[in-house]
Amino acid sequence: MIWISFRRQCRRRSTVGGGVVPLLALCVLVLLFAGCAAVGPEYIAPNSAVPPAWHTETGSGTSGAAADPRELSAWWTNLGDPVLVDLEARAVAGNLDLKQAVARMHEARARLGVSRAAQFPAGDAAGSVSRSKGRGEASSRGFYAAGFDAGWELDIFGGVRRAVEAAAADLAAGEENVRDVLVSLTAEVALDYLELRTLQRRLAVATENIAAREQTFELVRLRRDTGLADELELQQARAALENARALIPSLRADREAAKNRLAVLTGVVPGTLGELLAEPRSVPLASPLVAVEVPAETLRRRPDIRRAERELAGATARIGVATADLYPRFRLAGSIGLESLQSGDLFDRVSRTWNIGPSVSWKVFDAGAIRRNIEVQTAIQERYLLAWEAAVLGAYEEVESALSAYAEEQVRHDRLFDAAAAAREAEGLARERYAAGLADFLTVLDAQRTRLSYEDQLAAGDGAVTAELVRLYKALGGGW
Repeated sequence: MIWISFRRQCRRRSTVGGGVVPLLALCVLVLLFAGCAAVGPEYIAPNSAVPPAWHTETGSGTSGAAADPRELSAWWTNLGDPVLVDLEARAVAGNLDLKQAVARMHEARARLGVSRAAQFPAGDAAGSVSRSKGRGEASSRGFYAAGFDAGWELDIFGGVRRAVEAAAADLAAGEENVRDVLVSLTAEVALDYLELRTLQRRLAVATENIAAREQTFELVRLRRDTGLADELELQQARAALENARALIPSLRADREAAKNRLAVLTGVVPGTLGELLAEPRSVPLASPLVAVEVPAETLRRRPDIRRAERELAGATARIGVATADLYPRFRLAGSIGLESLQSGDLFDRVSRTWNIGPSVSWKVFDAGAIRRNIEVQTAIQERYLLAWEAAVLGAYEEVESALSAYAEEQVRHDRLFDAAAAAREAEGLARERYAAGLADFLTVLDAQRTRLSYEDQLAAGDGAVTAELVRLYKALGGGW
């Protein structure tokens, strides 16, 4: 490293002599150079070839109209369930993952302040008192000093400015990360709530089917006692009844697991939400019409893509920070102080000192470390560019899949509704024919088994349609 320093200092003088004028002129010249453009690449936001419309056509429940930002930011209110609205508010206030994201954002804001502070002069105040005694001296001597030192590294080649630019991009990325966590959190709360209500509905359906099979079992036992049925039919009816009862424990376990997940998402201990979620409620229906905008608007709104773009901007700025190390560093430094051998003379005119002057340092040999660091930062920038492109492709895939799944799940639900109705009709006919002796008991059992299966699928299908709606809202970037 080459170090060049120009300083002028004075002791016991209170006025600046004529020799200081060239130094001030040099300082002014350096300040003029400080306005030059920063080294390193200028950031240009990336662009992707955006199709004019989604490949999947909008179907039932969706439209190509422009989305209302206020409605999209709190889409769960469209489902008309006050308990869900309450849970979303609790999650936003108490979720620990969200609080961690906010803390990281605060950290990024503080780091930005640190980077900005490097643009300004820094000063230190110091004072000292010492005593010394040489060999043969009768008494010790004192030395008293107090002073103020100031220094300013001039950002001529823009290394500090690039560091501020990178820190600002990190802060923006942190803000987008908070929004992305909000999008995922609100969707996860809704999905777990839908699962809870679906499980409660499936439990109700299973309980109703158990009651029906108990009636069937009593009917078969009565017929056996009267000689119209044998022991085989009775045991078949018992097996069907116990099989229906066996479904209850797993449904209850899944229901409690859903409650526990909701508690953790809202930042409370599992079991705390028992009173709020104890009463069964119907599954919220997916009735609202979702406005699905053109791809360009969706990509502009999604926080994960916005975060990836800001991370790319920060990586680009850090190339400039690394490049600035190739150039000299200019620094202005000065000090004023008081020095005296006697404490009583410390504030006398003759004790005043000052020191001022610019300095230049330049690392001329480092075995290529600086240029390798530039290559490192360039490779990191390329990685973030690829991450941005991956985020864009992932967003396309998520929206296209959500659109298709929402439309197809509605069709599936309609088919299940018709199938369940037909299964109930078939079971009624089978029971009538069995009672009349026109059909065997296996026909009744098969009809009951079919009805139970379709009614259970239909109960799950009610929640599945709304769950696909939630995933669509999430894919569109709703929830922040």
